[in-house]
Amino acid sequence: MYLSRIMLDAAKPKTMLALASPNLFHGAVESAFPGERTRKLWRIDMLRGERCLLILSEEAADWSSVCAQFGFPGRPAETKSYDPLLERITGGSKWQFRLRANPTVAVKQDGSRGKVLAHTTTDYQMQWLAARAEKHGFTLIPEEYLVTENKWYAFRKGGKNQVRMLAVTYEGLLTVTDAELFRQALTQGIGREKAYGMGMLTVTAPRY
Repeated sequence: MYLSRIMLDAAKPKTMLALASPNLFHGAVESAFPGERTRKLWRIDMLRGERCLLILSEEAADWSSVCAQFGFPGRPAETKSYDPLLERITGGSKWQFRLRANPTVAVKQDGSRGKVLAHTTTDYQMQWLAARAEKHGFTLIPEEYLVTENKWYAFRKGGKNQVRMLAVTYEGLLTVTDAELFRQALTQGIGREKAYGMGMLTVTAPRY
């Protein structure tokens, strides 16, 4: 696995448009991988006050086209192997985490499958993540994580169907209970709308 980072030039009109319509970033990321599609996670993040595009992929890619569209001249993408971090995951280890996800609930209507609705309150957003922790191999203590951002997106998919979704950013501390399940969460993501920059969980050593 490879983790890549592209610093974004928010002054570029195309970057400004993509920050509001994440399907444009999705298309650019996919175009960097010719051939059969493979699993990729990505999200918009902040690094020392600057926006960046993080991408996790099974293969290394040529990001020059993406950098030309959204990045700064002379600032190429940075790519490193993700495997050393995955190898450090052990049961009982504690990590500082960040997750951008799309917490939702399916509400049944008239016997149908149900309409998918966003969790819009902090309490339900926190409960949503807590409910998924065990199956993804980690535990959370309520006082050690929080919601740091809510952002609504509304854009048209393929110029036709309208997509409206809520991106929720979580940050805090977690403890790994099942190393294999947790590695799957890191490489496969959590929740819905992964194509649009949701579900990517990243960890670093705790900051005490």
